[in-house]
Amino acid sequence: MNVLNRKKLATSLLVPVVGGSVIGAIANKGSREEYRGLKKPFFSPPGWVFPVVWTSLYTAMGAAKYRASIKKPETAVPYNIQLGLNFLWSFLFFKWNLRGTAFVEIAVLLGMITWTTYEFYQADAAAGTLMLPYAAWVAFALGLNYSIWSLNKARS
Repeated sequence: MNVLNRKKLATSLLVPVVGGSVIGAIANKGSREEYRGLKKPFFSPPGWVFPVVWTSLYTAMGAAKYRASIKKPETAVPYNIQLGLNFLWSFLFFKWNLRGTAFVEIAVLLGMITWTTYEFYQADAAAGTLMLPYAAWVAFALGLNYSIWSLNKARS
């Protein structure tokens, strides 16, 4: 039976939640008006949905990382790679307006999430299950990224 490691749990939760918030604020600074002006597909959610969803997903990712790393520390490798790719995407899409590059990058990110989810599931079924909403959201975001890129190619 594993004893709760509060410091490791706090770190596992805070890195994605705080990191995602800080990265999002930096990458999105000054891009709100431009994003509002882009053509978007009919299935594009309203802007307020994104911070709510991402906070929930980052929290679940952190909990999953904690659970998996207790049993199988090497699962941190794919997790850290996918988290870095996750943070990079905001810069590509919002800050640098590289929506085609962001599309390719998010496809790689989804592959890394899939690998991470598999590794987490091998270590702890609950950890793998906690990653599934994240994988589903990024699959949705992949389609959204592609649609926005396609609808706005003349602007890029």
